[in-house]
Amino acid sequence: MKTYSIIIFIILSNYVIAQKPLDTIYANESKNVTLFFPDQIRQGITGSEHFVFTYNREKLQHFGLLQATPGDESNLLAITNDGKVYAYILKYAEALSKLNYFISDKTCIGNEKPIMIVPKKKPLIDTIIANENNHYKNLGDYLLKFKYHTIASKRKKGMVLRLKNKLYHNSEVYLVFEIKNNSGIDFEIDFLNVYRTNGNKKRKSSFQKLQLHPIYKYKLPYGIMHRHAYKFVYVMPKFVLGNHEKLQIELKELKGSRSMILKTRL
Repeated sequence: MKTYSIIIFIILSNYVIAQKPLDTIYANESKNVTLFFPDQIRQGITGSEHFVFTYNREKLQHFGLLQATPGDESNLLAITNDGKVYAYILKYAEALSKLNYFISDKTCIGNEKPIMIVPKKKPLIDTIIANENNHYKNLGDYLLKFKYHTIASKRKKGMVLRLKNKLYHNSEVYLVFEIKNNSGIDFEIDFLNVYRTNGNKKRKSSFQKLQLHPIYKYKLPYGIMHRHAYKFVYVMPKFVLGNHEKLQIELKELKGSRSMILKTRL
């Protein structure tokens, strides 16, 4: 029993130490001391009968009146309509130096109900995009692990552009590219664009060259150093080439004149 008493005493002592010292309000029987709260008073309780705190219970108001008769000190606990809790020490004094107290909400000691901080949920569209990006990355990693027979390639002045593989998956097409640099000069990429082109010269077409915009680019490098090669993946909206159509890949150098065009029927 002594052990439990000691533990309880330690817990209560730590709780008291953690609390800020309460302000003291003085009152007597001859004058009204007015307390103005930041929100309407819903409940006010004094710890002793010789202190009386009155407030409008029917029509909630921001102020209450305090009076006291001689006796030991006590305390006041007030709860405002927004759930904030205020506490003060009450003492009797024959002479009062202050009759009006304007309470700041910063002096509240807590809330009637614990305030739960609800983490903001990401908008649904952000969650969907994040999941899709992870899906593209996972499948991109899978495709980059394997060696493939090159579908099409273009060589020009030490630069090699290859289309290594294609994969149809759901509503997307995954294109695996490789750029190799043996030109003796580092190659910075301005862009690598993908187009559908119509090669039927006998029949008029509504388009000759239509750009296909990737949904996602995975591990596309900024540049390729001399004697290095990089593989990367473009995730494209699903497409099927017509009988007279080709896929055209255009690679352009940044701050330079080098460019390459690779055409293939897939």
